[in-house]
Amino acid sequence: MKNENIVQKIWSLCHILRGDGISYHQYVSELTYLLFLKIAEENGTERLLPSGSRWKDLLGHPLDGLLGFYQEMLTHLGTSAESETIRAIYAFPTTVFSHDENLRAVVDGIAKIDWNDLSGDRFGHIYEGLIEKSSQDVRSGAGQYFTPRALVNSMVRAMKPTLGEIIQDPAAGSGGFLIAADRFIQSENTKQAYEETPPKYQGVEIEKNTRRICLMNTFLNGLDAEVVYGDALTDDANRLRPADLILANPPFGSKAGSRRSLRTDLPYHNANKQLAFLQHIYLGLKPGGRAAVVLPDNVLFDDGIGKMVRRDLMDKCHLHTVLRLPTGIFSSAGVKTNVLYFCRGNKKGNNTESIWFYDLRSSMPVFGKTTPLLDEHFSDFEKCFGSDPHGKSEREDQGETGRFRCFSRQEIADRDDDLAISWLRDESDDDEVAVETPEEIATLILSHLQSAMTEIEFVIGELIEPAEVSE
Repeated sequence: MKNENIVQKIWSLCHILRGDGISYHQYVSELTYLLFLKIAEENGTERLLPSGSRWKDLLGHPLDGLLGFYQEMLTHLGTSAESETIRAIYAFPTTVFSHDENLRAVVDGIAKIDWNDLSGDRFGHIYEGLIEKSSQDVRSGAGQYFTPRALVNSMVRAMKPTLGEIIQDPAAGSGGFLIAADRFIQSENTKQAYEETPPKYQGVEIEKNTRRICLMNTFLNGLDAEVVYGDALTDDANRLRPADLILANPPFGSKAGSRRSLRTDLPYHNANKQLAFLQHIYLGLKPGGRAAVVLPDNVLFDDGIGKMVRRDLMDKCHLHTVLRLPTGIFSSAGVKTNVLYFCRGNKKGNNTESIWFYDLRSSMPVFGKTTPLLDEHFSDFEKCFGSDPHGKSEREDQGETGRFRCFSRQEIADRDDDLAISWLRDESDDDEVAVETPEEIATLILSHLQSAMTEIEFVIGELIEPAEVSE
């Protein structure tokens, strides 16, 4: 409970910045700078910071000229800290503060919080709590791709990350998948075993401030993590090693507008980001490596290149499970999503012989602020999935009235390799009207506009793609 109280106290300080028009997402990014200084003082990592650029120096500076001192301090930390990670956290810093008084109020507010009795691992929990609060700000769009913690935890429990593995997220965001994987591993092993054979984490994040938040999050949670600043759909991916496990929720939309060349090693070029990310993921696995990836419905039924990518996936990998997710779990309320669970095959081809589908969407509530998604909503799926992370557990087809069914590769082929399979009558088809708050209604309207824009971007991307390839 102490964690939640501290999160709330830190979060309440954001009201100071509202007059300056600061969004919650910007606020969390700014807190990355300030909290790191305070936590470094609390947990003994202050020795890694240059003298004169520590929390006590900021706290003790007079009000006059405080903002200028703070800006110089941030720049110094980005160039002179001993730790490469700390330099990366403070690289190219920009502050959202515009008045000495506001900065003083936030610094004093953090200083007044009782940080006693907090062990090192709890600092990471506090920071994650702030990130989760940021995701709830529908006006800023910060939570558009925030993966609900219950879904992250379920994917991790199914995939069972373990000691010594290379674990990746090519669209790392704030690092939630990597941290959840690490907590699972630590809960399953002794501290000595973990230290003798630690897992190695790699992520890629394209947005500078989000990467900064990810670096802070993984650092505070004690992960051995490399977070590449770049785009996994370009040659930046060359820095990644073949993975034992990939967990990801790639961004929705198209790559229209980007002038960087798509990687040449992806077999099927297309403006659709999800199809490109899916190819990156299954090609980035070691033989026998496994993945769980969140993807929108269109990836399951798109014709043309979409169909070719699905066929390639089923040929190269054992696509063993598709989980149809409920609606409303992302703040882009109109986006319907799934989790694909697969492992890289050991045969040259024809690695998928059958696929199991679990329908967690039909006749389910519309999740959102008033109906949160919880761990318990995944308990029956995880029981049906079984204990084998490669999908080899003994399973039972529940028939046309159940949520869990198996379809052979031939049955899938007979459907023209369309994986958008549903068999239950969905009594919640009209539940979009069940959104209750003005915020949720506004979010739903915004999501439909965003979906329309995504379609337009996709068409534009298709039109300009030949020109990009011929360059």
